[in-house]
Amino acid sequence: MAKQLSEILIDQGTLNADQVKRAQLYAKQNNISIAEAIIKFGFASEEQVTAALSKHFSVPYASKENGILVPEKEQNLQDIIPEKFARENMVIPLFLEEDELAVAVLDPTNVFLLENIKLMSGKQVQPFIASKSQLLSVIDSFYSNKNLLEEVMNETAKPNVDAAAVAAESDEDVDVSGFLDLDKISPTSSQYVKQVNAILRQAISERTSDIHLEMFDERVSLRFRIDGSLYERTAPAKESVSAIISRIKILSKLDIAEKRLPQDGSFTIRYQNRSIEVRVSVCPAVYGEKLVLRILDRGTGEMNVDKLGFEPDQKKAFLEAANLPHGLIFLTGPTGSGKSTTLNAVLTTIRTPELNFMTLEDPVEYKLAGISQVQVKPAIGLTFAAGLRSFLRQDPDVILVGEVRDNETAEACLKAALTGHLVLSTLHTNDALGAVPRLIDMGMEPFLLASSLALVAAQRLVRILCPYCKVPHIPDPATLARIIQEGHLNPRDQNSWTFFKSVGCPKCFGTGFMGRRAIYEVYRMTEEMRNIIYKTQDLVELKRAAVRSGALNLRANGWHKVIRGLTTVDEILSITTADE
Repeated sequence: MAKQLSEILIDQGTLNADQVKRAQLYAKQNNISIAEAIIKFGFASEEQVTAALSKHFSVPYASKENGILVPEKEQNLQDIIPEKFARENMVIPLFLEEDELAVAVLDPTNVFLLENIKLMSGKQVQPFIASKSQLLSVIDSFYSNKNLLEEVMNETAKPNVDAAAVAAESDEDVDVSGFLDLDKISPTSSQYVKQVNAILRQAISERTSDIHLEMFDERVSLRFRIDGSLYERTAPAKESVSAIISRIKILSKLDIAEKRLPQDGSFTIRYQNRSIEVRVSVCPAVYGEKLVLRILDRGTGEMNVDKLGFEPDQKKAFLEAANLPHGLIFLTGPTGSGKSTTLNAVLTTIRTPELNFMTLEDPVEYKLAGISQVQVKPAIGLTFAAGLRSFLRQDPDVILVGEVRDNETAEACLKAALTGHLVLSTLHTNDALGAVPRLIDMGMEPFLLASSLALVAAQRLVRILCPYCKVPHIPDPATLARIIQEGHLNPRDQNSWTFFKSVGCPKCFGTGFMGRRAIYEVYRMTEEMRNIIYKTQDLVELKRAAVRSGALNLRANGWHKVIRGLTTVDEILSITTADE
């Protein structure tokens, strides 16, 4: 099968012979399928591989794009295939037609599964093949219960709860996919365990990155951060908050009796056949402790450089720099702007068994196969600088340093680049070229920086319009003129541009947006830019030289997203400035 799948992808022009060879070697070394290896390397998308498997098995391909992976809601299909069975077996019912049930599955060769569906439904089964990510997404939306959180929160609260009683079921992994089964939970604590699980499940289904729970004088606030913005959700009763926080503390192995000092911890949950890490921060406030949970759902992370948001020239420049034998690459942007995702996607793309890849991170956010990853632990002396010095004795080819925070780390990165290693790292600056004066201020000599710096880039995240409810929109002439000027666009191409505005619908939970994508500015170092860094370090001159190189800045890249109908004018204006 591996050979036939590779041949199909080669015939389609998706893969070349060299990529097939690398994928086969990696699959053999890591005991995975050739399809998984191809996706991990980014040689083909999950959808391309699924379409090729569809052709190979002569099974129809179902996806959101072709309109087939949309379950019929009027046929009570959830009664034929229950949610638990669908999640455990990666299957979704599509429609009923006379005596035949159409289902989308991950593996159409699983005869045992198809036979079980036939016995369960009493119907003949027509299988379709779909990708894993799309199956998970459709299963979640099809079986989701939007009123679940409100129902659980409206239950009568029990005041004066003993916090220790909430410790029931304090396992390291908590299965929230079946949390309504309370057989094993004691009557004393079940109410609060249900509330915690309801909050977690609803947050994951709404693509939430952070959960905020806090008490004020007269009310409780529960907010979900979705695509960068906070939205209010049905909050628990004031009497329940301390018990909910105690439950979270126990899950993350924190001290439930300590309410005067901030505490940090984490725990893992299982949901939809994947593990999700939850990072916990508890901080004392005037009216009681504030709880913030960060949800790190690796199943939703986009690790394909083709889908991050790069324009073609930007992607080419970044990958060319990432394939250099040595040098420095810096990606800048504020906290939460997706820098780690971008760098890990680049590493996944350039990863090869012939090279030694090592990362030093705080914390390790993505577990990457075939790459040695080290967690920074300053409390025991394992800092970025100390770890980087030890890395140089591990014969690395490519090194990822999570962040350059101080002079010592900056100097260690420069030394590694000058001794024949490729170093990728991040900085907190307002724009890409702002990294140059920042690094010089950290102690890097201008002449050494000029010779070793290969690329600087910056990124922000913009919200993407919901495809189900966005409506066409015509900007006013002044805005249109601004887009043309700042985006370096040709006004003669206006007929091919499409503008939309947000509306809001149940599928996007009324926000008008669904997901986020990065906008970038990417600058490969030219001889002119190196000379400026070496001689004057003048940031204004450096920016002018970057413009002359033809690269897009953040605002210009944002306008390219707007004219393709991906986001709105207001969204770009809110997160970028004209001189970026």
